[in-house]
Amino acid sequence: MSTIAMPVFKSFANGDALVEKLADKIAQQLQHAIDERGRASLIVSGGSTPLPLFRKLSDIGIEWAEVSVSLADERWLPVDDAESNERLVRNHLLQGKAASAHFCGLVTMHATPAEGIGMATERLAHMPKPFDVVILGMGNDGHTASLFPCAAELDNGLSSEQLLVPMQPTTAPHARISFSLKALLNARQIYLHIAGASKKQVLDQALSSRDIKAMPIRAFLDQHRTPVDVYWSEQ
Repeated sequence: MSTIAMPVFKSFANGDALVEKLADKIAQQLQHAIDERGRASLIVSGGSTPLPLFRKLSDIGIEWAEVSVSLADERWLPVDDAESNERLVRNHLLQGKAASAHFCGLVTMHATPAEGIGMATERLAHMPKPFDVVILGMGNDGHTASLFPCAAELDNGLSSEQLLVPMQPTTAPHARISFSLKALLNARQIYLHIAGASKKQVLDQALSSRDIKAMPIRAFLDQHRTPVDVYWSEQ
């Protein structure tokens, strides 16, 4: 069976040590982009794992007013819903020194992601591309962003030339809007941020085969266009 070579892999005993290193690395890359090109772009993921990273970033003094931030994917929910990724970003990243960053939300007033994609895409038009930094997570099923192996829309998400795609996973709640694979790979640097023994097992499983439809995270691990560094903490 054909396997995927392990990408750059950084391991840490605990989440605090990981966050310290990764936050400094991201902040340096964003400030470098601002120094070189006048603006920077940051794509983040939701969930609980990145919250300490968000809080650490918000305390680092770079020129946040020149940084545009968006989400790799979003649940199609009101932005004040407890399960909204935008709510997490606003409450944990766009605080303190990072309060002046410009956030580009993905959810619109439309009833469905398919109906709202046009407006959401327009909001993102001004973001510098390639994206300077993309931070991804990974589910136990090998999904990343909202590119779920169970979703009927997965083929479109993996092949679309569009920035955004609608997704309706069958193993997770809520309709979603997600960046497409090609849009996320249009980045200068991607970080995969994971924690715990179970996620290391999922990573090992992902590296054991090249079947991207079974585990979409493989589409990021098995390519040479964009650097992907894995940051993993044991705890």
